[in-house]
Amino acid sequence: MRIHDQGINRLLAFFGGTILILAACTGGGSSASPAASAAPSAATSAAPSAAASEAPSEAPSASASEAPSEAPSASASAGGVDLTGATFTVGSKEFTEQLILGQITKLVLEDAGATVKDQTGLVGSTVVREALTSGEIDMYWEYTGTGWINHLGNTKPVVGSQEQFDAVKEADAANKIVWLAPAPLNNTYAIALATETATAESLTSLSDVATYAAANPTKTTLCAAAEFLGRDDGLPGLEEAYGFTFGADNVSELEYGLIFTSVDKSDPCVFGEVFATDARMKALGLTVLEDDKNFFPSYLPALNVRQEVFDANPGLAGLFAPVAAALDTATMQDLNSKVDVDGAEPADVAKDFLTSKELIGG
Repeated sequence: MRIHDQGINRLLAFFGGTILILAACTGGGSSASPAASAAPSAATSAAPSAAASEAPSEAPSASASEAPSEAPSASASAGGVDLTGATFTVGSKEFTEQLILGQITKLVLEDAGATVKDQTGLVGSTVVREALTSGEIDMYWEYTGTGWINHLGNTKPVVGSQEQFDAVKEADAANKIVWLAPAPLNNTYAIALATETATAESLTSLSDVATYAAANPTKTTLCAAAEFLGRDDGLPGLEEAYGFTFGADNVSELEYGLIFTSVDKSDPCVFGEVFATDARMKALGLTVLEDDKNFFPSYLPALNVRQEVFDANPGLAGLFAPVAAALDTATMQDLNSKVDVDGAEPADVAKDFLTSKELIGG
């Protein structure tokens, strides 16, 4: 019985070996099915692919290298997105907050392996928007109120900051502009004045200005930048909403940075246009008047990206989501203060912020 068992075992071993040899010969060296080999590995699928796209010669290239079949290389960013081989042109407006946001964008993209062309510091919302839609730049941070009123031509804001964002994001899709996740800060317009004057004249709201203007027409003076003077969500709309006018002779057009000291001295203006996140108001002790009729729209900043650039690089959404989330109002005021009050460079402030939040590698 034992001898018989041994014979059977030898016979089974012979057939098993034969089957293994045949399998090796017919397998062709492939270790996985086509479906399995086409699927990205777990490490690769964690970061969106940055597929290559050929940009026209007249517009900056926004291409990215093909996603590797294995895990991302060491050049992947702190956000886990590898943009090695991609080239982007980043723009911004000319004021401090925009310069900082532009440098933040540049550094995050470079940390992910991309090459970045710096076109920050363009003058005016209309200019930078046209640069985006024409393909001269690939992305910049825009504000929801500006997008809704100025770029899309609406006359009334949407009530609610999230609702305003959703509305502008959906409407601007028709223009092939993608709005990425917004930052939780509201850099709305505001009207400020010296605290001594506000206290002496009992001015706390914009409705108070209407009453003050009726009694003191020659003293109701305003300092503002050129853009504010012509925007529907600027001076023309403000005067209509509150039922008063500064009068042409009582308005001084100044560079934005000069408004603060002018208002602080009440010379040449009692009132001044400011941005809500500007740290110079606190540094000079200015009073910001309440917008008690909620005239000014919500101005959440969000990175705007050309649709073709985003389609080629969908990982941009995940890359910038944590960056936007870290930019609340207090943080932005602090960053602005480092430039406007302390004299630091926007690029240095941006790098320190990103490094401290571990949003880029050291």
